[in-house]
Amino acid sequence: MTTSARTRLDDPPTPVRVKLAAAWTSFMFLYVYVDVLNFYKPGVISEILAGIVYKFDISAPLLTFFLVSVSIPGVMVALSALLPARANRIANLVVALVYIPYSVFNASGATWEWAAFYGISIGIEVLLLVYIMRVAWTWPRTSLVPASPAEMVRQA
Repeated sequence: MTTSARTRLDDPPTPVRVKLAAAWTSFMFLYVYVDVLNFYKPGVISEILAGIVYKFDISAPLLTFFLVSVSIPGVMVALSALLPARANRIANLVVALVYIPYSVFNASGATWEWAAFYGISIGIEVLLLVYIMRVAWTWPRTSLVPASPAEMVRQA
């Protein structure tokens, strides 16, 4: 039996928590992959083997700082799904706002030769962070005032 009726795919609205967790997941993967791809730049591995990252000596505090900076987006995936709405909104706004200049700083010391690499990666990172801030800022609200009896009858 064939039908000529056309159907639409069901497209329910995506919950805010899912949007935030998905955006943080995308940010986290991009953030880590940019670091991994950076190893392919000439001289990076030899500097690391010589005990230098960027202009800093490799040390326990430096690696701890790197660990924390990479862990925060991963933790934000979970927090976006688990925190109560108000705390969730604030955490997403604050962390995304802090990560924008941190992401841009990753281009410091880059040469024009690497402008496309850093421009694309940082551009996407910043777009994801702005999206996170927008979603958190526009989090839907519900009224705390109970409906009047007349409104409750109309809704029934």
